[in-house]
Amino acid sequence: MKKLLSFTALLTAITTFINPAIAAETKENTMPETKKILIAYYSLSGNTKDVAETIAEKTGGTLFRIETVQSYPEEYRATTEQAKKEINDGYRPELKDKVADITQYDVIFIGSPNWWGTITPAVSSFLASYNLKGKTVIPFITHGGGGVQNTVKDLTAQCTGCNVLTDNWVGYSSRTLGISGWLNGLGFKK
Repeated sequence: MKKLLSFTALLTAITTFINPAIAAETKENTMPETKKILIAYYSLSGNTKDVAETIAEKTGGTLFRIETVQSYPEEYRATTEQAKKEINDGYRPELKDKVADITQYDVIFIGSPNWWGTITPAVSSFLASYNLKGKTVIPFITHGGGGVQNTVKDLTAQCTGCNVLTDNWVGYSSRTLGISGWLNGLGFKK
């Protein structure tokens, strides 16, 4: 038994003190608690809202709902047709509200449903409304079966000067399974 305990202690010492790569990796994945976090999201059906609320609960971040001045039609098919036209036209709808002082945030989670293989026009408007240069941006995407497609690539292209993390979260509908592990992997431990 003593040999097993001695071996375990030796192994712990080697891992902690001799292997700087492991220590560096642990340090890089830990987000400092002093970072101010914003969770900005667009949600038409409530799925992305559910995910955003879970992220806020687990990180202590501030929620900001991205809303358009003009509402989408209530009928699903009419909404999808309007969304497709807006995306094809590069339309950026006017937003109802603005983040009061976005400069105070270090980390910005941005949530969007996958609409026609990309982010929503409302999220594109949000990105165009702010200078996010130097901010850490973490995408999270919801979908009804289309997966990530071009959402993260398009968000990254529109987020000039941002540090967009490639370890984004993509989930089906409003399912939040796996968010805790994903956030822990990013260094968010509340």
